[in-house]
Amino acid sequence: MQAANKEERIKLGKGIYEANCLACHQANGQGVPKAFPPLAKSDYFNADYNRGIQAVLKGLSGKITVNGEVYDSVMPATALNDEQVANVLTYVANNWGNKGGEITPAQVAKQRSAK
Repeated sequence: MQAANKEERIKLGKGIYEANCLACHQANGQGVPKAFPPLAKSDYFNADYNRGIQAVLKGLSGKITVNGEVYDSVMPATALNDEQVANVLTYVANNWGNKGGEITPAQVAKQRSAK
């Protein structure tokens, strides 16, 4: 399903989050201490939404620092399409004290093709 606006994107993104992200990042976006970084008030995510796009598309491994804590885990890449990635990250961006905004499928497509 394609979102017609930001509000629909957030609503659709919630379901994608619950199905794909909740187990590690938790229902409240707080993550798991020392294992999975928080998405809530995440300085790492809020500094550059492209980081989130890349993590969802291609996975993420190695050390990252989120809100002053170092995490060294592996996040697998997902099999989500551009619309789904845009929806779930727009949901994250607009919850748990993050800065808001909208991630579009076009932004995701651009990151998908980036080296």
